[in-house]
Amino acid sequence: MSILKPRRGTRQVAIGDVAVGGDAPISVQSMTNTKTSDVEATLAQIRSLEAAGCEIVRVAVPDQASVAALPDIIAGVSIPVVADIHFDYRLGLGAVEAGVDALRINPGNIGARERVEALVAACADRGIPIRIGVNAGSLEKDILERDGHPTAEGMVESAARHVELVEGLGFSELLLSLKASDVGMTVEANRLMAGTCDIPLHLGVTEAGTTLTGSVRSAVGLGVLLAEGIGDTIRVSLAGPPEEEVRVGREILRSLRLRHGGVTVIACPTCGRCEIDVQRIAEEIERETAHIQTSLVVAVMGCAVNGPGEAREADVGIAGGGDEAVLFHQGQPGSRLAQDQLVAGLLEAIETILNTIP
Repeated sequence: MSILKPRRGTRQVAIGDVAVGGDAPISVQSMTNTKTSDVEATLAQIRSLEAAGCEIVRVAVPDQASVAALPDIIAGVSIPVVADIHFDYRLGLGAVEAGVDALRINPGNIGARERVEALVAACADRGIPIRIGVNAGSLEKDILERDGHPTAEGMVESAARHVELVEGLGFSELLLSLKASDVGMTVEANRLMAGTCDIPLHLGVTEAGTTLTGSVRSAVGLGVLLAEGIGDTIRVSLAGPPEEEVRVGREILRSLRLRHGGVTVIACPTCGRCEIDVQRIAEEIERETAHIQTSLVVAVMGCAVNGPGEAREADVGIAGGGDEAVLFHQGQPGSRLAQDQLVAGLLEAIETILNTIP
């Protein structure tokens, strides 16, 4: 039985060639941490993100040097590029002119209404969408003074103000994000927002933390919302390599069976019965198969208690037993492999399956 509620109905917005909302698959985003003005470093990181499965990438545009670098960056990658704009609307105009696929703005820090109008007009002219980003840490002063501190309701009110302004200009190619570092506030704000509009929602727990804590907090917050049918594109925010954001994001979606593709490695939690180095083998298999897009399940099991059953249900698996482990291939037990042959044996069995797929 599925734990998922029906997906929330939204309008569909195109970010480059990636559809967001409607019946489009939930996409995974990340953001570069290079200086955007450093073209080669930024290109290298975006290509690394692409290899990890990133589908939309955002770059910071804090100055004119970054704007000047955008054409070369856009020309050198194959996934859509979103410009992150704060404070200076002229940077947004330059990014649009440079050919970005979308803008991310917080209208509240752009300044006077005419500056927001100029950005909206530029995006409308180029046919590119705008993501309105609302963060608990940067709400309008009047909302904070009234409530005393950030709240989910205050975040929704802020978003509604911005949407009213932009849609009042006749622009509807919008996405929304409502993010807080507090998981509960993020969940509640998005629940409330989802009930008020049909705008696609970009989900994320902002400033989530290090790779471990940020992954857990993001999995909890995003998992709750996605299971409720809320969310159209996601970013896992981590204080670490952005490639890890992509891997965690894709695993969240695969765990909920909202996306398919790629190798899922299941491994026993290890105990005193474990007879193989489960952690090393599982991590090595994950690294060696990260490029594979075909849906496969690989089981790395350390003993003969649950191991054979789990390995039998996987596409490929091993179950430890003494100095050797049994290799299972599509449900059938096969050869016994010595400890130093386990990774090579699994990879060979995976390759055999891939070669039989048209």
